[in-house]
Amino acid sequence: MHRPAREAFFLEAQGGGRFCLATHPVGPPKGAVLFVGPFAEELNKSRRMVALAARAFASAGWMVLQLDCYGCGDSAGEFGEADWATWVGDVGLGRRWLSDWLQMQGRDLPLVLWGLRAGSLLIADHLATEPGARLLLWQPVTNGKQHLTQFLRLKAASEMLAESDAKTAMTRVKAALQAGETVEVAGYAVRAALASGMEAAMLRLPSGGTPSVEIVEVGAEGGSVSPAVAVLGERWREEGIRVGMQAHSGPAFWNTQEIETVPGVIEASLAALERLRS
Repeated sequence: MHRPAREAFFLEAQGGGRFCLATHPVGPPKGAVLFVGPFAEELNKSRRMVALAARAFASAGWMVLQLDCYGCGDSAGEFGEADWATWVGDVGLGRRWLSDWLQMQGRDLPLVLWGLRAGSLLIADHLATEPGARLLLWQPVTNGKQHLTQFLRLKAASEMLAESDAKTAMTRVKAALQAGETVEVAGYAVRAALASGMEAAMLRLPSGGTPSVEIVEVGAEGGSVSPAVAVLGERWREEGIRVGMQAHSGPAFWNTQEIETVPGVIEASLAALERLRS
Protein backbone atom coordinates (compact mmCIF):
# COMPACT_ATOMS: atom_id res chain seq x y z
CA MET A 1 0.00 0.00 0.00
CA HIS A 2 1.21 3.49 -0.83
CA ARG A 3 2.15 5.75 2.07
CA PRO A 4 -0.09 8.82 2.38
CA ALA A 5 1.42 12.05 1.07
CA ARG A 6 1.84 14.79 3.66
CA GLU A 7 1.80 18.54 3.04
CA ALA A 8 2.79 21.28 5.49
CA PHE A 9 1.59 24.86 5.03
CA PHE A 10 0.25 27.93 6.83
CA LEU A 11 -3.30 29.25 6.71
CA GLU A 12 -3.43 33.01 7.02
CA ALA A 13 -5.48 34.32 9.94
CA GLN A 14 -5.63 37.22 12.34
CA GLY A 15 -2.40 37.41 14.32
CA GLY A 16 -0.41 35.34 11.82
CA GLY A 17 -0.36 31.98 10.07
CA ARG A 18 -1.71 28.78 11.54
CA PHE A 19 0.52 25.80 10.87
CA CYS A 20 -1.27 22.93 9.14
CA LEU A 21 -0.30 19.40 8.23
CA ALA A 22 -2.50 17.75 5.62
CA THR A 23 -2.27 13.99 5.16
CA HIS A 24 -3.77 13.16 1.78
CA PRO A 25 -5.93 10.09 1.24
CA VAL A 26 -4.74 6.97 -0.51
CA GLY A 27 -7.17 6.04 -3.27
CA PRO A 28 -10.61 7.54 -3.81
CA PRO A 29 -11.45 9.91 -0.93
CA LYS A 30 -14.09 8.88 1.60
CA GLY A 31 -14.30 12.25 3.35
CA ALA A 32 -12.27 14.72 5.39
CA VAL A 33 -11.25 14.87 9.05
CA LEU A 34 -10.17 17.95 11.03
CA PHE A 35 -8.15 17.25 14.18
CA VAL A 36 -8.74 19.62 17.12
CA GLY A 37 -6.14 19.05 19.80
CA PRO A 38 -6.09 19.10 23.59
CA PHE A 39 -4.86 21.75 26.02
CA ALA A 40 -1.29 22.69 26.96
CA GLU A 41 1.13 19.80 27.53
CA GLU A 42 -1.50 17.19 26.57
CA LEU A 43 -1.06 18.39 22.98
CA ASN A 44 2.65 17.58 23.01
CA LYS A 45 2.21 14.22 24.73
CA SER A 46 -0.38 13.07 22.19
CA ARG A 47 1.34 14.13 18.96
CA ARG A 48 2.79 10.69 18.24
CA MET A 49 -0.56 8.97 18.72
CA VAL A 50 -2.34 11.55 16.57
CA ALA A 51 0.28 11.25 13.81
CA LEU A 52 -0.17 7.47 13.69
CA ALA A 53 -3.95 7.86 13.58
CA ALA A 54 -3.81 10.49 10.83
CA ARG A 55 -1.67 8.20 8.71
CA ALA A 56 -4.04 5.28 9.29
CA PHE A 57 -7.09 7.41 8.46
CA ALA A 58 -5.47 8.68 5.26
CA SER A 59 -4.46 5.15 4.27
CA ALA A 60 -8.13 4.23 4.58
CA GLY A 61 -9.15 7.06 2.24
CA TRP A 62 -9.64 10.11 4.47
CA MET A 63 -8.09 13.55 4.03
CA VAL A 64 -6.81 14.58 7.47
CA LEU A 65 -5.95 18.14 8.49
CA GLN A 66 -4.03 18.84 11.69
CA LEU A 67 -4.04 22.54 12.59
CA ASP A 68 -2.07 24.16 15.41
CA CYS A 69 -4.22 26.83 17.03
CA TYR A 70 -2.85 30.31 17.67
CA GLY A 71 0.09 30.23 20.08
CA CYS A 72 0.47 26.44 19.82
CA GLY A 73 3.03 24.32 18.01
CA ASP A 74 4.43 26.04 14.94
CA SER A 75 1.61 28.56 14.54
CA ALA A 76 2.06 32.29 15.03
CA GLY A 77 1.91 33.83 18.49
CA GLU A 78 2.78 32.69 21.97
CA PHE A 79 0.64 30.49 24.20
CA GLY A 80 0.38 33.34 26.69
CA GLU A 81 -1.22 35.53 24.00
CA ALA A 82 -3.99 33.05 23.13
CA ASP A 83 -7.64 33.26 24.13
CA TRP A 84 -10.50 30.80 23.85
CA ALA A 85 -12.47 32.71 21.21
CA THR A 86 -9.45 32.76 18.88
CA TRP A 87 -9.05 29.00 19.24
CA VAL A 88 -12.73 28.45 18.46
CA GLY A 89 -12.24 30.61 15.37
CA ASP A 90 -9.27 28.45 14.35
CA VAL A 91 -11.57 25.39 14.32
CA GLY A 92 -13.73 27.22 11.79
CA LEU A 93 -10.64 28.17 9.78
CA GLY A 94 -9.59 24.54 9.41
CA ARG A 95 -13.12 23.40 8.70
CA ARG A 96 -13.54 25.91 5.88
CA TRP A 97 -10.27 24.77 4.27
CA LEU A 98 -11.46 21.16 4.35
CA SER A 99 -14.90 22.15 3.06
CA ASP A 100 -13.22 23.80 0.08
CA TRP A 101 -11.15 20.66 -0.49
CA LEU A 102 -14.26 18.48 -0.35
CA GLN A 103 -16.03 20.74 -2.83
CA MET A 104 -13.16 20.28 -5.28
CA GLN A 105 -13.69 16.50 -5.17
CA GLY A 106 -17.01 16.94 -6.96
CA ARG A 107 -18.78 14.45 -4.70
CA ASP A 108 -20.93 14.66 -1.59
CA LEU A 109 -18.48 13.48 1.06
CA PRO A 110 -18.70 13.79 4.87
CA LEU A 111 -16.66 16.13 7.06
CA VAL A 112 -15.71 14.85 10.51
CA LEU A 113 -14.44 16.95 13.42
CA TRP A 114 -12.05 14.84 15.49
CA GLY A 115 -11.46 16.17 18.99
CA LEU A 116 -9.11 14.96 21.71
CA ARG A 117 -9.78 15.95 25.33
CA ALA A 118 -10.40 19.74 25.52
CA GLY A 119 -10.49 19.83 21.73
CA SER A 120 -14.02 18.47 22.13
CA LEU A 121 -15.00 21.64 24.00
CA LEU A 122 -13.61 23.82 21.21
CA ILE A 123 -15.61 21.79 18.69
CA ALA A 124 -18.79 22.21 20.75
CA ASP A 125 -18.35 25.99 20.92
CA HIS A 126 -17.65 26.08 17.17
CA LEU A 127 -20.79 24.06 16.41
CA ALA A 128 -22.89 26.58 18.34
CA THR A 129 -22.50 28.93 15.37
CA GLU A 130 -21.61 26.51 12.55
CA PRO A 131 -23.49 23.22 13.09
CA GLY A 132 -23.66 20.25 10.77
CA ALA A 133 -20.47 18.17 11.14
CA ARG A 134 -20.09 14.57 12.26
CA LEU A 135 -17.92 14.02 15.34
CA LEU A 136 -15.18 11.61 16.42
CA LEU A 137 -14.28 12.34 20.05
CA TRP A 138 -11.32 10.83 21.88
CA GLN A 139 -11.53 10.95 25.68
CA PRO A 140 -13.73 14.07 25.53
CA VAL A 141 -13.69 16.63 28.33
CA THR A 142 -17.31 17.39 29.19
CA ASN A 143 -16.85 20.30 31.62
CA GLY A 144 -14.41 23.12 30.95
CA LYS A 145 -14.51 24.48 34.50
CA GLN A 146 -13.44 21.15 35.97
CA HIS A 147 -10.72 20.76 33.34
CA LEU A 148 -9.32 24.21 34.09
CA THR A 149 -9.33 23.54 37.83
CA GLN A 150 -7.40 20.30 37.32
CA PHE A 151 -4.85 22.20 35.25
CA LEU A 152 -4.47 24.98 37.82
CA ARG A 153 -3.78 22.37 40.50
CA LEU A 154 -0.51 21.65 38.71
CA LYS A 155 0.81 24.93 40.07
CA ALA A 156 0.40 23.76 43.64
CA ALA A 157 1.76 20.32 42.78
CA SER A 158 4.84 21.78 41.09
CA GLU A 159 5.57 23.82 44.21
CA MET A 160 5.12 20.73 46.42
CA LEU A 161 2.69 22.55 48.65
CA ALA A 162 0.83 21.02 51.56
CA GLU A 163 -2.92 20.61 51.08
CA SER A 164 -3.79 23.75 53.06
CA ASP A 165 -1.20 25.77 51.14
CA ALA A 166 -2.42 24.30 47.85
CA LYS A 167 -5.95 25.58 48.53
CA THR A 168 -4.56 29.03 49.27
CA ALA A 169 -2.51 28.93 46.07
CA MET A 170 -5.58 27.92 44.04
CA THR A 171 -7.58 30.79 45.52
CA ARG A 172 -4.77 33.20 44.69
CA VAL A 173 -4.45 31.94 41.09
CA LYS A 174 -8.19 32.13 40.45
CA ALA A 175 -8.33 35.63 41.92
CA ALA A 176 -5.50 36.73 39.62
CA LEU A 177 -7.32 35.35 36.57
CA GLN A 178 -10.58 37.00 37.59
CA ALA A 179 -8.67 40.28 37.90
CA GLY A 180 -7.59 39.92 34.27
CA GLU A 181 -4.01 38.89 34.98
CA THR A 182 -1.92 36.23 33.26
CA VAL A 183 -0.68 33.37 35.44
CA GLU A 184 2.00 30.78 34.79
CA VAL A 185 1.09 27.14 35.38
CA ALA A 186 3.41 24.21 34.63
CA GLY A 187 5.44 26.38 32.25
CA TYR A 188 2.41 27.76 30.39
CA ALA A 189 1.34 31.39 30.62
CA VAL A 190 -2.47 31.42 30.77
CA ARG A 191 -4.37 34.61 29.95
CA ALA A 192 -7.56 35.47 31.77
CA ALA A 193 -9.41 35.47 28.42
CA LEU A 194 -8.29 31.89 27.79
CA ALA A 195 -9.20 30.70 31.28
CA SER A 196 -12.64 32.33 31.29
CA GLY A 197 -13.49 30.86 27.91
CA MET A 198 -12.52 27.36 28.96
CA GLU A 199 -14.33 27.74 32.27
CA ALA A 200 -17.58 28.55 30.46
CA ALA A 201 -17.23 25.73 27.92
CA MET A 202 -19.44 22.63 28.13
CA LEU A 203 -19.74 19.68 25.78
CA ARG A 204 -23.13 20.62 24.36
CA LEU A 205 -24.34 19.99 20.82
CA PRO A 206 -26.86 22.09 18.89
CA SER A 207 -30.26 20.50 18.51
CA GLY A 208 -30.67 18.90 15.10
CA GLY A 209 -27.25 20.04 13.90
CA THR A 210 -25.17 16.92 14.56
CA PRO A 211 -26.21 13.73 12.77
CA SER A 212 -23.86 11.31 14.52
CA VAL A 213 -21.12 11.11 17.15
CA GLU A 214 -18.55 8.40 17.82
CA ILE A 215 -16.76 8.41 21.19
CA VAL A 216 -13.62 6.38 21.93
CA GLU A 217 -12.10 6.34 25.41
CA VAL A 218 -9.09 4.73 27.08
CA GLY A 219 -9.23 3.02 30.45
CA ALA A 220 -7.02 0.82 32.58
CA GLU A 221 -9.34 -2.13 32.00
CA GLY A 222 -11.25 -0.98 28.92
CA GLY A 223 -14.90 -2.02 28.89
CA SER A 224 -17.34 0.80 29.57
CA VAL A 225 -16.86 4.49 28.91
CA SER A 226 -16.68 6.92 31.84
CA PRO A 227 -19.96 7.69 33.67
CA ALA A 228 -20.02 11.33 32.55
CA VAL A 229 -19.64 10.36 28.90
CA ALA A 230 -22.22 7.57 29.22
CA VAL A 231 -24.80 10.01 30.60
CA LEU A 232 -24.00 12.54 27.88
CA GLY A 233 -24.29 9.90 25.17
CA GLU A 234 -27.70 8.81 26.38
CA ARG A 235 -28.89 12.41 26.46
CA TRP A 236 -27.76 12.91 22.87
CA ARG A 237 -29.55 9.75 21.80
CA GLU A 238 -32.75 11.10 23.34
CA GLU A 239 -32.23 14.22 21.22
CA GLY A 240 -32.10 12.10 18.07
CA ILE A 241 -28.34 12.00 17.60
CA ARG A 242 -26.82 8.66 16.62
CA VAL A 243 -24.13 7.89 19.21
CA GLY A 244 -21.51 5.15 19.34
CA MET A 245 -19.41 4.68 22.50
CA GLN A 246 -16.58 2.31 23.31
CA ALA A 247 -13.56 2.05 25.60
CA HIS A 248 -10.20 0.29 25.17
CA SER A 249 -7.49 -0.74 27.60
CA GLY A 250 -4.31 1.27 27.51
CA PRO A 251 -2.35 4.14 29.05
CA ALA A 252 -3.64 7.70 29.11
CA PHE A 253 -1.30 8.66 26.26
CA TRP A 254 -2.11 12.39 26.54
CA ASN A 255 -0.53 12.73 30.00
CA THR A 256 1.88 9.80 30.53
CA GLN A 257 5.47 10.60 31.42
CA GLU A 258 6.79 8.67 28.42
CA ILE A 259 5.27 8.92 24.94
CA GLU A 260 2.68 6.14 24.65
CA THR A 261 0.33 4.85 21.96
CA VAL A 262 -2.86 2.79 22.04
CA PRO A 263 -3.28 0.99 18.70
CA GLY A 264 -6.72 -0.29 19.68
CA VAL A 265 -8.06 3.27 19.73
CA ILE A 266 -6.89 3.83 16.16
CA GLU A 267 -8.45 0.56 14.99
CA ALA A 268 -11.72 1.44 16.73
CA SER A 269 -11.65 4.91 15.18
CA LEU A 270 -11.27 3.51 11.67
CA ALA A 271 -14.44 1.49 12.22
CA ALA A 272 -16.12 4.56 13.72
CA LEU A 273 -15.27 6.65 10.66
CA GLU A 274 -16.95 4.06 8.46
CA ARG A 275 -20.11 4.37 10.56
CA LEU A 276 -19.91 8.17 10.34
CA ARG A 277 -19.98 7.93 6.55
CA SER A 278 -23.51 6.49 6.54
